[in-house]
Amino acid sequence: MPNYRRSRIKGASYFFTLTSLHRRPILTEPAIRLSLRAAIQQTRISHPFEIDAWVLLPDHLHCIWTLPEDDADFSMRWSMIKRLVTQACAKNFGVEELSSSRTSRRESGIWQRRFWEHQIRDDEDFARHVDYIHWNPVKHDLVKLAGDWPYSTFHRYVKEGVLSPEWGIATSMIEHHDFGE
Repeated sequence: MPNYRRSRIKGASYFFTLTSLHRRPILTEPAIRLSLRAAIQQTRISHPFEIDAWVLLPDHLHCIWTLPEDDADFSMRWSMIKRLVTQACAKNFGVEELSSSRTSRRESGIWQRRFWEHQIRDDEDFARHVDYIHWNPVKHDLVKLAGDWPYSTFHRYVKEGVLSPEWGIATSMIEHHDFGE
């Protein structure tokens, strides 16, 4: 079994990318969206974390979490969330044509096994990743304006006065970064 090196700093903030299996465009389907929301709420009851930024796209999601000061176990949280979504949605989204490896592990066809994680280093790193998250629907030509994408914390940032509603127009020049997509 591979030994993946992951940052394990208690109380840190982390950027994540998770994708659907084979990048199937199913994550914004109502059943999965609602199951994902419920799974996050349920997980946060027993294993709290703050959601600093989030975007859900058809085939992947990006988010930033801040963990409690005495905890660094984001992998367990993602495992719980993915399992709960799978339990709620597997019959409708993905048990067809699974590999023998996935079948033996009782995995569904909803999620890729692994995820990308990056520990946020400082305020500038945090701001760049938040911008990347909110820009992502524009980057993928899903909308022309970040505010037009409904599955994003962009709207919370506008409501709190952190961003203007016009932020993230497709014709704007922004610096592009590769954050694990």
